Amino acid sequence: MVLSTEGTTVPESAKSQTPPYFRFVARFLRPRPDFDFGFIKPVRAEAVRRLGLAPGARVLDAGCGPGGSLPFLRAAVGETGECVGVEISPTVAALAERRIAQRGWSNVSVRVAPAQLVELPGSFDGLLMFAAPDVYASPEAVHHLLPRLRPGAGVAFFGAKLSSGRWGWLLNGPFRWLMPRLSFASTPVPTEAPWDLWRPHLEQLEVREFFFGWMFLASGRVRQVASA
Repeated sequence: MVLSTEGTTVPESAKSQTPPYFRFVARFLRPRPDFDFGFIKPVRAEAVRRLGLAPGARVLDAGCGPGGSLPFLRAAVGETGECVGVEISPTVAALAERRIAQRGWSNVSVRVAPAQLVELPGSFDGLLMFAAPDVYASPEAVHHLLPRLRPGAGVAFFGAKLSSGRWGWLLNGPFRWLMPRLSFASTPVPTEAPWDLWRPHLEQLEVREFFFGWMFLASGRVRQVASA
């Protein structure tokens, strides 16, 4: 089901937003709720594998978009677990809801709210942020989501970065220019190390680069709280 945030003041600029990119693809995806680009599926599978989820776990998919990662997450937690997606755009969240309805999943839901404000009861064993720079590169989102994760919970996030390779200059400039135009105006400009914001909070941080260093997959475990 699609759930809206109740009792939370959401900035007007964050209400009913749909990234410009999805204005173009929403019509295509609406009758094809299970569509996903073939080249990205192995990356999604690897990101979910890195979370180390077990059957019965609770996992959060922040910035879930049209739900491309939900089949992988649902397979990892099984029928006894729970998947909770968070998506700021009602239009995009509706696409994820169609995917959920078609699969008949009773333990998968989507909450329509900014990741910085969403109400999340209970704690989670994993957090995925796939192609969601407004989440993984937002200090406010990190501050809000971290307390919802159990110590040792898996965290994985995938997105664009600036390449430090010899030919980085070819796309670094276009990435800086395109990101806020294809996504939200508030989308952070990619950096060479988008995972730095999470580094202090994660153990066993692992980063893999894709596509000549212009994409990355980072993962780790939420640091255990030292006992007094």
